[in-house]
Formats: sequence, C-alpha cells, structure tokens
Amino acid sequence: MLTHLDDLHQPTMVDVGTKGVTRREATARAVVVFPPEAWAQLHAETGKDWIGPKGPITATAVVAGIQAVKRTSDLIPLCHPLPIEGVSITVSAVSEATLEVLCTVRTTHKTGVEMEALTGASVAALTLYDMTKALSHAIEIRSVTLVTKTGGKSDSGSLHGPA
Repeated sequence: MLTHLDDLHQPTMVDVGTKGVTRREATARAVVVFPPEAWAQLHAETGKDWIGPKGPITATAVVAGIQAVKRTSDLIPLCHPLPIEGVSITVSAVSEATLEVLCTVRTTHKTGVEMEALTGASVAALTLYDMTKALSHAIEIRSVTLVTKTGGKSDSGSLHGPA
C-alpha cells in the first residue's frame, strides 16, 4: 500500500502523530563514474587535493549535500520537515575512475531520514558532476541507493551491502 495516497488516491502527507519517537539513521550511496581520460585529466589538473578552477571539488560536494539534507522537505513535497541531528558525507575513490558518495543522516523523531540521506547523496553527486563537467559530459551518476535504515518499527538495517 502506498502511504502517500488517501482513500481517493489523492496525494497526502502521512500522519505520524501516533508514531513513537525513536533514534533514526539512514545511509545512502551515490556512484559517480568518470571516463578514463577525464579521470586522468582530473588527477593531472587537480593534484591529490582535488582543487579545480571552481574550487575544492570534494569539499564543495560535501557542503552541497549537507545543504540538500536540510532542505529535503522543501524539495520533496510530502516529506516531513525534520530536526536533523547529524549529517556525515564522504567522497572517496572506490576504484579507478569511480567515486562513491556516502551520506548518513541522524535524527530522533517520529519518521525516518531515508529521503534526507538519498537527497544528500544525490546532490553531492550532482555537485561532483558540476565541478568536473568541463572535463567530460560523459561523467555518469550511475546509482543512488539506500544502504541502511535503522530506527522505527521497520528497522531494516543493511539493505544494499556494506556502506
């Protein structure tokens, strides 16, 4: 059953008034893949610090992702505004020409932070693309997935492999 539709199949915001307050955490992953020539050029032009003409590439992506987490309810119409207690975003090379963004969001509230984690990972990946698109428009954001979700009655733990 889709929880964001009422009995008349109209969009509705879920009533969380009777749900219990629990500690909730979610981690999402985004994968950004560079063409080999763009990856080589990125390293040649930015060095180990990943500083490009637009500024610090990974640091900018992290800040953009954190901003996106805080604005999720403004972007996704039926999301509840939540008091975000913590956000952790990392960007790391997981293989040749592939970056992984991990975004973990925490709150103590009546509803989970999956959408916030997914939004943070997505916007961080989009920012990586924006910061490096001058090298190639063939850079791909291949996936954005929920990795873990804990807290609440549907505590799922790991969903898509290790974070």
